[in-house]
Amino acid sequence: MNLSQYIRDVENFPIEWITFKDITPLLQNPEAFEYTIDQIAEKIKDVDIIIGLDARGFLFAWALANKLHKPLNIVRKAWKLPYKTISIDYELEYGKNTFELNIDALQPWQTVAIIDDLLATGWTAKAACDLVEKLWGKVHSVNFVIELWFLNWAEVLKNYPIYSICKY
Repeated sequence: MNLSQYIRDVENFPIEWITFKDITPLLQNPEAFEYTIDQIAEKIKDVDIIIGLDARGFLFAWALANKLHKPLNIVRKAWKLPYKTISIDYELEYGKNTFELNIDALQPWQTVAIIDDLLATGWTAKAACDLVEKLWGKVHSVNFVIELWFLNWAEVLKNYPIYSICKY
């Protein structure tokens, strides 16, 4: 299945010069969404824990955790998790942000699949990897629906296996 037909370009969003890759059409098509989940599930079936990234990564991570019967945890932007957390600052294509993860999200040496909708610069994924490693977890892989290969993320994520379905 060619998933790119279910990904819409939105020009100048969220700021001018950014072309946003909108996954809403993919979410609206049950067959395309199921295909997406099946493709990623095959790559991560042996992990201990699935972690979804705020916010669109939650949609795919939940479906994967449900399909594979794995625990699900979430990495959120600062001040969104009510329990004790660890945090890390990271760069965006158009600013800075902070991610947090609950301190009890995983046990040392558990393997983790990180899930997000889109790989751009790699800094959000790297921040999530760093949070997992702060808790002594092992990053099994970092998984995306969409990869923007032209944004030079490879150096940022060079120490991690990357899997993506649609490449732009």
